[in-house]
Amino acid sequence: MAGGDRMTGKRLPLEGFRVLELGHYIAGPFAARLLADMGAEVIKVEPPEGDPHRGWGSQVDGHAVWFSIHGRNKLCVSLDLKSAEGREKVKRIAASCDALIENFRPGYLERIGLGPEVLQAINPRLTIARVSGYGQDGPYRDKPAFGSIGEAMGGIRHLTATPGVTEHPPPRCGVSIADDIAGIYAAMAVLGAAWAAKGDPAAKGRIIDVDLVSSVFSLMEGMLPEYGLFGWVRQPQGAALPTAAPTNTYLCADGKWLCVGGNSDAIYKRLMKVVGREDLGEDPRMATNNGRCANVQEIDAAIGAWTITLPAAEAERRLEAVDVPVSRLYDIKDCAEDPHFRARQTVMEVDDPLLNRRLLHPAPPFRFDGVSPPEMVRWTAPAVGAHNDRVFGELLQEEPKA
Repeated sequence: MAGGDRMTGKRLPLEGFRVLELGHYIAGPFAARLLADMGAEVIKVEPPEGDPHRGWGSQVDGHAVWFSIHGRNKLCVSLDLKSAEGREKVKRIAASCDALIENFRPGYLERIGLGPEVLQAINPRLTIARVSGYGQDGPYRDKPAFGSIGEAMGGIRHLTATPGVTEHPPPRCGVSIADDIAGIYAAMAVLGAAWAAKGDPAAKGRIIDVDLVSSVFSLMEGMLPEYGLFGWVRQPQGAALPTAAPTNTYLCADGKWLCVGGNSDAIYKRLMKVVGREDLGEDPRMATNNGRCANVQEIDAAIGAWTITLPAAEAERRLEAVDVPVSRLYDIKDCAEDPHFRARQTVMEVDDPLLNRRLLHPAPPFRFDGVSPPEMVRWTAPAVGAHNDRVFGELLQEEPKA
């Protein structure tokens, strides 16, 4: 089927791979967008009024700016899944798809007659990725959840607290990180299932179960075995880490913050020389990472005493000169204007016909040789039902509506 309004002429790795998206809000559509950015033909099914996410955040003429990214590279069709006609069309579309991604509450698709057993009876090769709050089984299966709940129960929100501060709640990171992580895992799992079926004409589609809580929990590094072996419960460390030192964020003279990573033996010595504390750099107690972790407060105090005397940009320049990992804390303005972001086209300009504007988009986070990042964005999010005639006409052989 023809893709969108502008094709690259270059081959992306998932061209010819067709995905049906029944998700809404963030996690499922984010997974589908990653596949679409890699060239998959994603058919996004929305209710007639559109995905609720179309109304989130800042808007231009009633169209959400964020959705320009969220729905990019997708063919958008509108169907009422509560109607027999809508469900029948979903079945017919699914018959020609390689994968389906959904993130409804567990059991919803079964209740409306679109469960895996129904869809895979029509298309045995269909892989179905199911993204939910707590998973498709277990005692919490039917509880409602959003990304914030995944952060809370998955353990990361406990770690974002400021040590010793109880009057303010532990902050979230500022984006829907649990949904995004689950979306990444769902996309990875779909590709894993596709690889397993590669070259096998008799391969059966897989059922993939991804949940927000487990996705966040997977990031907890060594905390679970530490608890199991030693009973340790890792506590919030602010901007530091208990397993590496020095790695922290330090206040500068102009009120800006500087993130410094000096947690290798050689880098640590260079860092301490720049800050004027060669004595700490040569201190045998701090020759290894474990020793530095045990004395991290002394090290952090020395670095902080140096950064507070300099503007952040100057402190950054001096540390970069001796190859110490360092960065000021960027806001979105810094990201948008940084020459590295622009040179790599991590920040790129695209035309959005729906908004009638030229927008900044983040590039797909992966690169494929022979295809530039702007070429991967074949089109921005279309209007609700923009591709009804194309999808229904080409796939379902329906006559376009007048």
